[in-house]
Amino acid sequence: MSTFEEKLRRFAEVAIKVGVGLQPGQKLFVNANVEALPLTRLVVEEAYKAGSRLVVTQLYDEQLNLARYRHAPRDSFEEYAAFMVEARLKALDEGYAWLSILADDPELLQGQDPELIRQASQTAARYSKPFSQRISGFATNWCIIGAASPRWAQMVFPHLPPEQQMAHLWEAIFRVSRVDHKDPVAAWTNHIENLERRVQHLNARRYAALHFRGPGTDLRVGLADGHLWAGGAGRAQNGARCVPNLPTEEVFTTPHRERVEGWVQSSKPLSLHGNLLEGIRVRFEQGQVVEVYASKGQEILEHLLQTDEGARRLGEVALVPHSSPIAQSGLLFYETLYDENAASHIAFGASYDECLEGGHTLSQEQKRAAGANNSLIHIDWMIGSGQIEVDGITQNGQVEALMRGGEWVD
Repeated sequence: MSTFEEKLRRFAEVAIKVGVGLQPGQKLFVNANVEALPLTRLVVEEAYKAGSRLVVTQLYDEQLNLARYRHAPRDSFEEYAAFMVEARLKALDEGYAWLSILADDPELLQGQDPELIRQASQTAARYSKPFSQRISGFATNWCIIGAASPRWAQMVFPHLPPEQQMAHLWEAIFRVSRVDHKDPVAAWTNHIENLERRVQHLNARRYAALHFRGPGTDLRVGLADGHLWAGGAGRAQNGARCVPNLPTEEVFTTPHRERVEGWVQSSKPLSLHGNLLEGIRVRFEQGQVVEVYASKGQEILEHLLQTDEGARRLGEVALVPHSSPIAQSGLLFYETLYDENAASHIAFGASYDECLEGGHTLSQEQKRAAGANNSLIHIDWMIGSGQIEVDGITQNGQVEALMRGGEWVD
C-alpha cells in the first residue's frame, strides 16, 4: 500500500472514529461529492468495520447544478425537491449518524446571475431549515470533512504543474487534519482536550463583550445574555461524542444581535455559492449592518444580506489562534471549512442553540430576548490575522487581553 493510500485510509478512520463518533450498531448516511468517491469508499469500509449495521450513500455532482443555471427556466429557481428533506428528517428519526464529504469548486457559479443564486440559495435554506436546525442542535452525531478535487486543487496551487496540484492539496488536507501524526486518533483526543480547557476558561469569565482591533477593524461584539462558549467536540442527543467540523481549531459563542458596533474588515476571501468574495468591509450599528463593501462580489454579498431581517446581524463570533496548523500552512483553501479554522471569524445569520443556556429548550421569543439571532443563513467570514488584537470586556467594564498578535494570552 502506498503512503498516499495509507493516509487516505487513516483519514477515513479519523472521519468515522473522531469526526462522526460512530457508535456500534448505528446506521450512517454519507452525502458526498462524486469527486470524493475514492475517499467515500474507504469511509464506508471503516464505518462497517466500526460496527455500523447499514451505510447509505448519496452522491452529488456540481456540474448538474451548473446546468440548471445555464438552461433551466428563470421562474423555476424558487422550486425545491422538498421530499429530499423529508427523507433526511426520517433518517434522523431512525437514528442515522451523518457525514458530509465536500470537494466543491469554489468558483462553480462565477458569472451566473446573482439574483438566481439568491433565489436558489434562499429557497434551499428555507426548505432545509428543519433539517439544518436538527443537525446543528445535535439531534444525531455528525461531521463534515473535505476531499481534494481537480478544480479546487488548481485554485489552491495555481503555480504548480497540473499533474502535481491534487497531490499537494491532499497532503495539505492530511496535515491540517492531523492524519500525518503517528496516531491521528490520539492526536485528535489531545487537541480536543486543549480546546475544551479554553472553552471552560472563557465560560468562567462570562465576558460582556469582545473588542477586535487591527488593520481596518475596530469592532465591539456584545455577547448574548446567558451565552456559552463551545469548541472541539460536541455531545449528540444520543450521547455520542462527535467533532462536527474536521478540522477544527475554533472556540465560538453567540453575539448579542443588537450589541455589535464598529467597522470590521475581512482577512481572507470568502467562497460563497460558487463565487469568491474579496475585500469585505462592513460597519455595524446597534447590531445591524449599515454599510457594506467588497472589492469583488459586492452584489452577491448585498443579495445575501437581503435574505431576511436576521441576515444583517451576527449569529456567531469565533476565536482562532494564528498558530493553528491551517494558518501556518500559509495556504488559502477557498473553502470555509478550512479557512475559518485559520482565523478568528464572525458569521452573518443564525445563532447556534448550543451556545446559549437552555438553547435547545427555549422558544424563539426567549432566544431573541437573550440576544440570539434567527435567520435562514449562517455565513462565516474571516476577520482574524497575526495583526489582530482581541480584548474581553468584563461585566463591570474591565478590559482583559485575550489575544495579541493573533495568539492567545495565557
